[in-house]
Parts: sequence; C-alpha cells; structure tokens
Amino acid sequence: MTTTRAGRWAGRSRRATQAAVGALATVTLLAACAAGSPASSGDGTGEPQDGGDIVFLIDSLGDTWIPNNSAISSFQGHIWGHVADKLVYVDEQGEVSPWIAESWEQNDDATQFTLHLKDGVTFSDGSPLDAAAVVANLDNWAFGDPDAGISPIGLFPKTYDHAEAIDETTVEVYFDAPTLGFVPTLGYHGSILISPETLALPAEEQADLSNDIGSGPFVVESWQEGDNVVLTKRADYDWGPEAVGHTGPAYLDSITYKLVAESSTRTGAVRSGQADVAYNATPQELSSFKDEGFVVAVPRYLGFVNGYRLNTQVAPFDDTLVRQAFQHGINRDEILRTVYTEDWSAAEGLIQSNVPEATDHSDSFAYDPELAASLLDDAGWVEGADGIRTRDGEQLALTLYPNPYLATSEAIDELVAQQLGELGFVVDIQAYDVVTFGERVTDNTSLSNYEVTRSFIDVGTVASILTDANNGEDWFGLGESDPVTNDLRDAVAQATDLDARAEAVDELQEHLLDQAYFAPITQIVQRIYVQNPQLHDVTYNGVAYASYYTAWLEG
Repeated sequence: MTTTRAGRWAGRSRRATQAAVGALATVTLLAACAAGSPASSGDGTGEPQDGGDIVFLIDSLGDTWIPNNSAISSFQGHIWGHVADKLVYVDEQGEVSPWIAESWEQNDDATQFTLHLKDGVTFSDGSPLDAAAVVANLDNWAFGDPDAGISPIGLFPKTYDHAEAIDETTVEVYFDAPTLGFVPTLGYHGSILISPETLALPAEEQADLSNDIGSGPFVVESWQEGDNVVLTKRADYDWGPEAVGHTGPAYLDSITYKLVAESSTRTGAVRSGQADVAYNATPQELSSFKDEGFVVAVPRYLGFVNGYRLNTQVAPFDDTLVRQAFQHGINRDEILRTVYTEDWSAAEGLIQSNVPEATDHSDSFAYDPELAASLLDDAGWVEGADGIRTRDGEQLALTLYPNPYLATSEAIDELVAQQLGELGFVVDIQAYDVVTFGERVTDNTSLSNYEVTRSFIDVGTVASILTDANNGEDWFGLGESDPVTNDLRDAVAQATDLDARAEAVDELQEHLLDQAYFAPITQIVQRIYVQNPQLHDVTYNGVAYASYYTAWLEG
C-alpha cells in the first residue's frame, strides 16, 4: 500500500430571513432606481463575526433536486456545497486534502483504496455518517438507479466495482482497472454525501429538497420551486476541511438563494444593498463595480477550456479540412478584446492552464485566416461572388448554440459567426435557456457542434469524457474509429504513475487538436461573482464554487 496524506441583511434573525424572501420579490422594481457606494474592500483582514444573513441572486435553480441528477449543476451546486460534505477537499490548484476522509491508502496498481473516516460525523437528521453510509453513497454515485430516474453522477470512475465497510470508520474500495483519479474525484461537486435514508427514497421524493439530508454546515430551512432556497446554519457542525482554516459552525446565520433572471437586476440589487452576491454578472459590468469598491471574483475552475466540440459524423465537420479551417478561422484575441476584460486569457490547449498536467498547444489552433481559406479551398468549398462558399450546390452552413451556463456565450458566438462569415461560412445562431438547451442540444448527436464548458477535478477522467469507452460521452462522435485516440485514452485512464499519465495527456491533447476535433476559445471563467465588500473570507474550491462556510459579515 502507498499512503497518501496528505441590502444588507446583516444581523437579521432566522425569522427575518423568511421575510427577506418575500421582500426580494420587489428586487426587479427597486434595483433600477437605487444606488450605493460601499466604502471598504472585502479582503477579510479582521476577526470573523458571528451572525448575519446574506442573499445570493442567481439566474437559475435548475429543474430537479434529485441529488445525483443535480449535484453537478452550475446552479444547484451552490446549494449542495453548503448542505452536504465531501470525502476530500480540492482547492483551485488541484491540491487534495482531507475532509470527511482523514486519510487514505492505495495499492500499487491503483485498484484498491482504503478510506479512513472522521469519527462522530452526523447527518443533519442525527444519523451517523459512517462507513456504511459512505458505501451507500459510493454505490449511488457509481450506479444510480436509471430505472427509477436516478442517474449515476458524471465523471465518477466507470471502473468502480464495489466498496465494503470494514468497521465504522474504514471503507475498502475496489476497481476493476487502475483508477489513479479516484481520490481527487471524491472532491468533485457531484460527490456529495447524502443520508442513506434519503438515497432509499423514490426519485419523486428525492426531488423534494426538504427531504434531502446532508452533513454540511447548513440545512434547508425552506424552498420554493423556481424561486428561492433558504439555508440556515447547523449549530453542531464541527468537521469542516482544515484546508479552509475553519472547522466549527459557520459564522453566518443564513444564506438565501433567490432566482432573478436578469443579470442587470441581480447586480443592481447588490449595488443598491438589497442583496450581497450577484452570480453570473457580465464581464462588461465588472470594471464599474471594482471602481465602486465592490468585490469581483472570477475564479477559474479545473477542467476543459471553453470551446466547440465538433461532431465528426455530421457535415460539414465530417471533413478534417473543414474542422481545421474552423479552428484557424476563430480570432481569439478579438474575442478577448471585445467580450472580456483583462481577467480572461486565451486557451492554450484543451484543458485549463491551472490543471497540474496542462501543456501549451496554442500553435496548433492559432488564428490564421489565410490558412483557413486555403483549407476550405482544398476541401472543395468554392467562394462565390456573394462571399458564400458552396460545394455541389450546397452552402457551407452550420448552426451555433450558445451555452446558457456562460453569460458571454451568445456574444462570443455572434463574433465567431462574423469571423467565419468572412471565410465564406453561413452561420445561424439558436439560443436557448438552460432547460431547453439540455433538452435540445446537450448530447444531441445530430448536431454538427456545440459549445461546452466542463469542469473536472482529476485529469484521469478526461479520457472517459471524450470517447465512448465505459459509456463515455464520445464528444466527437468517434466511437472506436480512431486508434491513436483510443491508445492515448487507454494510456491516460490506465496509468498507475502520475508522470506517465501527464505524458499521455500531453500526447492526447496534441492529437485531438491536430485532428481539429475540438476548437478552443478561451480559458474558462464560468462563475462570476459580484459581492458586497462587507462580506469577508469567501473561499472558492477547485470547481470555482463560492463557499460561505468560512464567510462573515462585517458590522
């Protein structure tokens, strides 16, 4: 065995929090006419103060609260991160540290792991978070219950075989192939620990958030479908991750998540003091908030960069030359200048540069309109007098689908459409809300492309996302048709040594980008926060979620 150790609503009571939910119904009217100018920054230089209630404005609350089906949602993940704990903590640089698992060990070929749990941890209903509960959660993450409408969680290792409770605080976990990324994946936002009693409920009862019991520092006080969720702190919580510098109860009394669809209304409410945090502000708003003394946070998560997955089975991207022309026809510097601020940077490859195994492959997809035009010529697409390219009477046409999880996506697609139009493409744009995008675009194999933003905690899971191995997502429609991709996929997934895996990841990136299966755009900042400067010591984990467990309100 190898051991691996590694308006301020401040000061209101719980009852006042309930009143705040009703008061927020007036946000739309009030935000437009109110103004404010906080005097201090949110650097967290003082001693934490107990008490206070914050309001977090968010643009969606998703469509289900079944834990497995919603834990990796960019929206519901905020709530789960406060109601539930994880076995390990992963920070923004990919560093893994203990949480509910105090320590762990693995065998030499990474097929067997032993987890040692903290003693005395309980769910909010008083039941123990012991080895049996961890086994129930591992099985649920791995297998779900598809017949009952409960999915396995995304990115949980498909090589999971089973787990056993050795005693109350020891769990043995077995895999049918090397799974070097198992422990980091326990810190992914899908890997939330839920009471076995909740897991035993039918899907329709799990979908009632008030039935979902976790062990986190907050509990669900109330919720209304498509409107708000109110969390209140758990007084006996005493097992936070040491990595965040605090293990006892939260300082804040409550967090109210309130759905407000319009970005300008959310940020206007923070500016006017009616709310404390606005999620998914637009980049264009950020400079003014910084100038006025508000806190702006743009944490980058571990994962893939923002870009287009190109379907090799659907025209026009069934042609390598057209895919390469698409890659080289995108002017990323113009996107950064036009859509973003200095807080954003260009993509350097398929994965974010803060992923420990990241390497720079930007030359393989650099903007080069002359090369792009030449590639289209070679593919037989002839430019007409109107500037549109045709072949055999068909126009070179495609549709872009802005990613609703990214506030800037539609603006990016509009700019890309202009850039491709100069090369002779005819580009249509179809924009949907989160729910409709999930129904019509996500995993739709009939589409030639769609824009993706995707986090992961450990690079070992990349291969299972990109291909169809072990029920992977097969991003590019390759199936088993590309032997080079398959070999590199297997080298990444089956590695038992971190250095060997990093080398395989580098080669895999190089091959996928040379074949133009993916067209990178920018390093992704999917979660943008504008915050009241009296709110201090907010932390951001490896998937860029804001945690208010350590946060406190000044004054």
